[in-house]
Amino acid sequence: MYSNNNYIYFNSLINTNHIMPMNYQEFYNQSTQSPEAFWKEQADQIEWYTKPSTILSKDENDYPLWYKDGELNICYLALDKHIQDGFGDQAAIIYDSPVTQVVKKYSYNEVKSEVAKLAGGMISLGLKKGDTAVIYMPMIPQAAFAMLACARIGVTHSVVFGGFAPHELAIRIDDCKPRLIITASSGIEIDRLIAYKPLVDEAIELAEHKPKKVIVFNRKLGARIPFKKYDVDYDALVYGSEEAPCVPVNATHPLYVLYTSGTTGKPKGIVRDTGGYATALKFSMQYIYGVKQDEVFWAASDVGWVVGHSYIVYGPLINRNTTIIFEGKPIRTPDASTFWRVIAEHKVSIMFTAPTAIRAIKKEDPNGEFIKQYDLSCLRTQFLAGERCDVATLEWYRKHIPVPAIDHWWQTESGWPMIANMMGVEYLPIKPGSAGKAVTGYDIRVFGENGQELGPNEEGYVVIKLPLPPGTMLDLWKDNERFKAGYLNKFPGYYFSGDGGFKDDENYIYITGRVDDVINVAGHRLSTAEMEEIVSSHHSVAECAVIGINDELKGQVPLALVVNKSGEDIEHFQLQHEVVQLVREQIGAVASLRDVVIVQRLPKTRSGKILRKLLRSIADGENFQIPSTIDDEAIIDEVREEFTKAKIGSFR
Repeated sequence: MYSNNNYIYFNSLINTNHIMPMNYQEFYNQSTQSPEAFWKEQADQIEWYTKPSTILSKDENDYPLWYKDGELNICYLALDKHIQDGFGDQAAIIYDSPVTQVVKKYSYNEVKSEVAKLAGGMISLGLKKGDTAVIYMPMIPQAAFAMLACARIGVTHSVVFGGFAPHELAIRIDDCKPRLIITASSGIEIDRLIAYKPLVDEAIELAEHKPKKVIVFNRKLGARIPFKKYDVDYDALVYGSEEAPCVPVNATHPLYVLYTSGTTGKPKGIVRDTGGYATALKFSMQYIYGVKQDEVFWAASDVGWVVGHSYIVYGPLINRNTTIIFEGKPIRTPDASTFWRVIAEHKVSIMFTAPTAIRAIKKEDPNGEFIKQYDLSCLRTQFLAGERCDVATLEWYRKHIPVPAIDHWWQTESGWPMIANMMGVEYLPIKPGSAGKAVTGYDIRVFGENGQELGPNEEGYVVIKLPLPPGTMLDLWKDNERFKAGYLNKFPGYYFSGDGGFKDDENYIYITGRVDDVINVAGHRLSTAEMEEIVSSHHSVAECAVIGINDELKGQVPLALVVNKSGEDIEHFQLQHEVVQLVREQIGAVASLRDVVIVQRLPKTRSGKILRKLLRSIADGENFQIPSTIDDEAIIDEVREEFTKAKIGSFR
């Protein structure tokens, strides 16, 4: 039923116009030794209005650019091209919503009609190429339609995850200054209806920039929809609009701005180009994921994250796959069998999810009884990313579903994988704990503090030699100085990933985690600096530290340590409740802050810097050296005592 020897199969998927490399190493060497020739050939695999004659150049800030004189439209590649090629009746999107008990399929023809009419409606509202729009939607087809409609007419979209609170949405509105917001009446969190429209209205009130219009898709689920003069009904707009044609844009035109957490607390707007991104996504579907056209590909993520952009919407559709928009959770919608039902029912060939999802299923169904209920013979490969995959989770999956479970690593900044087992080239042996080897185009090194390259099994900073391949970040939205400071200045000539790791003697790469104050909660990057700002705003808190500690289910969760103001008399339970509510109101439930520990003082250096790494090591039960700069070693025992009382981390 299953086969781990996919080499012959994957070779058969490759376009016959390509000269197939003999193995991974040969392919990788081509990409790093002759990057322009390599990526010119890949650009030839997509359709351009104007083919680029300049493959690699530099912008005014001396940063590498790909295909700067090419013109294309990514919505055309995702929809119109396939219809013109005679595949209009193929299923493009399967909407599977266990929370509403709805399954609906949309053909490429149907998606194109919906998208083109929405794009026409946006034009009638005054939107034009170069404008920006914010999309704040649940996991419904209209979210993908909105993204594609923006791309169709050259409007730069910024999708904001529906779990973010109005304060977070307002920050993003002020930064990207959208002319338009597209939202829905409600989202559903397992069995709870969340009214989106009041959240959008509150965000607009909070924001200094005021969008001209808000398009509202009414799901008719009973959520309150307060009417404002800027509101436009989604269905009425689409029904009354003409289909808009695709607008050619330059290869470097910003397709989207996607915000990710930064160490300062202010989100960073990652800018993605169009031509390099389209080229990279087509390449990755074929060579990394090993997917052939017309197969079903499922990325169980959210359109609010980069995975949703790259591998729910643009990547699968460019590659003429059927993609699944899943509105549910791996458990409790209705139970831990949901993923296996979706795979079996829709004949999924390749699936992609976060290790957190598999851990949640494993916890509910440790013996894999639900798996036995379904015929999963359609499934060829399981990809895992978003956070480090622990060995126990990988082994559990492989025990119960004997298909390759491939851990791989990438970031919002890269837009597509940087480290992987390239299943469309050569299936290499899996090493649990490693994300695989460098993907073609990424010259990945491990540096020490002073910029020296480290040898095998020496842990340091993970960096990538410039130029990065096509499809990676173009800049930070209207903040080039922050872009250079955060990614380029630490090691000139290299992109600094912000992650630590090491290579073994066979060039397998192991990512050990963030080296800054950003934590990874169930695959979602969140800023501890922003949480600290919110926690410290509580009237009883004198100072605080928020750190990420290991969590069996979510990978990491935040922990707040607070020092009360002198003279403040507040019960621990009350303070914890109020601080948790503050974070939930300002950031959203996605922050997952549950634990607040009151301490007499925080460990600091003699110069006053809080020793957060030390606190993480204590909570996680890791070995550590006491920094020579600590102002008082006795604080370590004080913190241990409080962690023991509160049953925090390894002290449970």
